Amino acid sequence: MARSADVPNAGGATEAAGVKSARRAIDLVETFAAHPSWLSLSDLHARTGFPRSSLHGLLRTLLDAGWLEADTSNTRYRLGVRALICGTAYLDRDPAIRFATEALEELREKTGFTTHYARLVGNQVIYLETRESENSTYLSSKIGRTLPAHATALGKALLAELTREEVAELLPDPLAALTPNTLVSLEKIHQACAMARERGYAAEIEEGTLGIRCVAAVVPYRIPGTDAISCSMPIEQTSDAKARKAGELLTEVTAELAHRLRREGIR
Repeated sequence: MARSADVPNAGGATEAAGVKSARRAIDLVETFAAHPSWLSLSDLHARTGFPRSSLHGLLRTLLDAGWLEADTSNTRYRLGVRALICGTAYLDRDPAIRFATEALEELREKTGFTTHYARLVGNQVIYLETRESENSTYLSSKIGRTLPAHATALGKALLAELTREEVAELLPDPLAALTPNTLVSLEKIHQACAMARERGYAAEIEEGTLGIRCVAAVVPYRIPGTDAISCSMPIEQTSDAKARKAGELLTEVTAELAHRLRREGIR
């Protein structure tokens, strides 16, 4: 009887250990995603706090599965090709992306500037698609890149979909400054959101990237909106009037895109 009574406990312990290992494996992958350089075992121990013994096993598993790759000395690691395959699969299976791409190309053609399609995930915006201007001399946001919502026009447009309480709960404290112009006051973020709701699009000047100003509008096919489109404009090529015109065009393009998505049954 003692033996049978021990079985559920043993099974529960095994399951708990398995869940813990899975969680740690995910945390490791996300740690690599957040750091562009190679990382050693010591780097990973310092960043995650995981025991070195556990890290050895996790790294070997992720290496064997193709989620990581090692350098020639087998002492440093970075993300492997499986991460790209799975990331691409996410985009391939998102029904909104095909329509969003057409909207980005239309907007780029009409404005001459780089356009982006992004989604709010937590307090970050994730870039899902980009169409770069032919004359762009700036590094554009790559697909899969994340930026703090409070530091981007895309993020402000999406935060404007939420209540003041939801915004305050979502954003970290303190707010990180990406440039000297980044808004780091929660009250100023609320003001920016109110202005975005009033005029139909959000705007920022060198808050996320020096030398760039952006306007962005929500694609209102969900309530609250989760996706938005932005137009990135080099400071030296953009006047207030040109930025305002781009913002007004954005509201038209995003409204039409939302109409198409709803018509296709995409939610």
